[in-house]
Amino acid sequence: MAKETTAAHGTEAAASAPGMPQLDFSNWGNQIFWLLVTLVVIYFVLSRIALPRIAAVLAERQGTITNDIAKAEELKAKAVEAEEAYNKALADARAEAQRIAAETKAEMQAELDAATAKADAEIAGKLAESEKAIAEIRANAVASVEAVAKDTAAELITALGGEADAKDVDAAVAARMKG
Repeated sequence: MAKETTAAHGTEAAASAPGMPQLDFSNWGNQIFWLLVTLVVIYFVLSRIALPRIAAVLAERQGTITNDIAKAEELKAKAVEAEEAYNKALADARAEAQRIAAETKAEMQAELDAATAKADAEIAGKLAESEKAIAEIRANAVASVEAVAKDTAAELITALGGEADAKDVDAAVAARMKG
């Protein structure tokens, strides 16, 4: 029996309701009024509260972006200046290194020239001393050879049975030594 009442009640409700209330023409006036009120309230809420906040956030973002771009350009200019300063310092350092190398090379060449000149002077001095010593030795040797030749000639003449005159022996040895 309960089933009958429910089924009967369900069919009565279905027969009395024309469909969805939004599509019922008798409620459209109210619906349009509340729609307009809701739209006006949404408009005022958006125009007075939400949109100014959104605009402020967008303006702040745009300001931040502009400031960041300006800072980036400034840092880029500083980086270019720093690179130019680095390149100039590097070129100066290379020039200074080349100058120092040239100075050091010149100093070493001067020291080498001085040492060479000193060594040449020492060698020349020793050469002169050696030549002098050789000349003395040669003179002594010639004198010794001449004395030995005179003594030998006198001894040979005496050994062969002749008389050796010192004057004749000296003249003969001198003539032979000249050539």
